[in-house]
Amino acid sequence: MTFSELLRLALSRLRTSRLRAALTMLGVIIGVASVVALVGVGQGTTANITSRLAGLGTNLLTVSPTGRGGTTSTNLTLDDATAIGRLASIAAVAPEISTTQTIKTGTESESVTVVGTTNAYASVRAYEVWQGTFLTGVSVEQKLRVVALGATTATNLGLDAADIGKQVTIGGLPFQVIGIMQAKGGSGFQNPDDQVMVPVSVVQKYFVGGKSVRSIGVSVARADEMTAASAEISSLLTERHGLSSTDTADFNVFNQTQLLDTAASISGTLTLLLGGIASISLVVGGIGIMNIMLVSVRERTREIGIRKAIGARGRDILAQFLVEALTLSLLGGLMGIVVGLGASAVIGQLAGWGFHFNPATVVAAVLFSLAVGVVFGVWPARQAARLDPITALRYE
Repeated sequence: MTFSELLRLALSRLRTSRLRAALTMLGVIIGVASVVALVGVGQGTTANITSRLAGLGTNLLTVSPTGRGGTTSTNLTLDDATAIGRLASIAAVAPEISTTQTIKTGTESESVTVVGTTNAYASVRAYEVWQGTFLTGVSVEQKLRVVALGATTATNLGLDAADIGKQVTIGGLPFQVIGIMQAKGGSGFQNPDDQVMVPVSVVQKYFVGGKSVRSIGVSVARADEMTAASAEISSLLTERHGLSSTDTADFNVFNQTQLLDTAASISGTLTLLLGGIASISLVVGGIGIMNIMLVSVRERTREIGIRKAIGARGRDILAQFLVEALTLSLLGGLMGIVVGLGASAVIGQLAGWGFHFNPATVVAAVLFSLAVGVVFGVWPARQAARLDPITALRYE
């Protein structure tokens, strides 16, 4: 028999027992839907984490102080930042000093993180200006009391594009709003959208004093120079801080690429784990198919005997029952893919990372469904093919 004839017989058989076929496919539908949905959730989580980390800056290195003996120190200075900026592999450097102050405008006020930095901060930390402008070299040099607001801070204070140029107070001092930043989508502690940026010289003069900085953000010119740039910075700061080869470094150079790789590895492992757990339900669905096919063989014993008596070969019977099992699993798999994609889209919208469609997941789900049909359909098909026609004809 040709494959088309076998498929027609399989579909005809399934139509005559619709409820049984639907219940049999239900296990496969649930299994495939679970795999597709959970893998989609894992991929969405990975994309979300990667996007958040990439939003921290382009080719970012962060230099932070670490005190000797495990204590925290403030041994990084503006001069260190200037020296780092002279390295050939560095595209931009932004020293950072932070403090918490109360910002007020009219009747609105809130406690906010004030970041003292330079005009390079926007490019280093991947900020975009929504309205107005960002800090300039002149505002830093002249210690002008100007401020660029994060998107969330501006919203909380009820400020929008029309308020560019308006005066607010930070820590009791008047500042002029020169810009509002584009939202980056942060949340929680140290939300990049819920902070304000002012000239580093102003923070030093009015809020913290001294020349020390909290950290230095470094944007490397090329992604393939990240490791080399990190080594150059370490060598430079070791020399500037008068450290010997045996001394413990009083600074740390953090490579954003390492965090991205770690996050991708963890997310990939999580995705495989979720897919593996969901696959258990596919196995259960496959066992359901095998059970129903064994029952079908028993019910159709006389039919098998008649077919063999009129010339059907064992491989014809084997192919007939195997195609029925494959049809059940494939139809269940296709329905499961639709359900799984729908569930993945809903979860993505609720979680905020959107819908992530990966064709490879759908292809894998289809192949897995076919594999379930083959693995769990072979035994019932072989049982049917091995029936003795005389015994089968006598079966009541």
